[in-house]
Amino acid sequence: MMPVDPEIKIVRSRRKTIALIVQSDGSLLVRAPLRVTQRQIMDVVQQQAEWVRTRQEAARQRAAAAPPKAFVEGEIFNYLGQPYRLVIANAARPALALDAQAGQFRLVRAAQPGAAALFDAWYRRQARQVFTERVAFYARQIGLQPQKLRISSARTRWGSCSSRGTLSFTWRLVMAPLPVIDYVVVHELCHLQVRNHSKDFWNKVRAIMPDYKERARWLRVNGHLLRLD
Repeated sequence: MMPVDPEIKIVRSRRKTIALIVQSDGSLLVRAPLRVTQRQIMDVVQQQAEWVRTRQEAARQRAAAAPPKAFVEGEIFNYLGQPYRLVIANAARPALALDAQAGQFRLVRAAQPGAAALFDAWYRRQARQVFTERVAFYARQIGLQPQKLRISSARTRWGSCSSRGTLSFTWRLVMAPLPVIDYVVVHELCHLQVRNHSKDFWNKVRAIMPDYKERARWLRVNGHLLRLD
């Protein structure tokens, strides 16, 4: 059996074709049918090697241009697609807060060493609220109701739909503009009806969101920016 490159992740499902996806960190995700062998998968990867290398290099260059957050005065943090400047305060409550009117996040100086955890928790809380609202809104339009909503820590997979009807969304997506968030919500809700990415699936997405391709493109181009580390 051919060894699998450690940068390649293979996900098997009931889909009919093999899909190669270069993720925002440069890693390669392969979505494959259940019965396709590892050798067949690697043959496809080899056939598309030039395409994969070109996109991996572009993804790594984009990632290098977006260094990890340092949590210092003046740094920019995004929420729902809007940039907010970080202000370090000598004393305030809570330790981290968003002042949307002033266009800034306020972080208490004494809490600065734990800023990463504070931002992580803040974004998770907002993600729970935003995704609960947007899923409810589009679920009414589509006429489908997920069994459960989960907020994940995924770095490159924006959303997923389990066989049991659980919708998962990464908290990092709450940094993106709301139209992009809505696209991911609609995408996963449609998977409650159609589990694959067939023509029928995309027709359902298009019926609800005719401009879904532009929203998906935003994620492909800017997804590497939705991170703290």
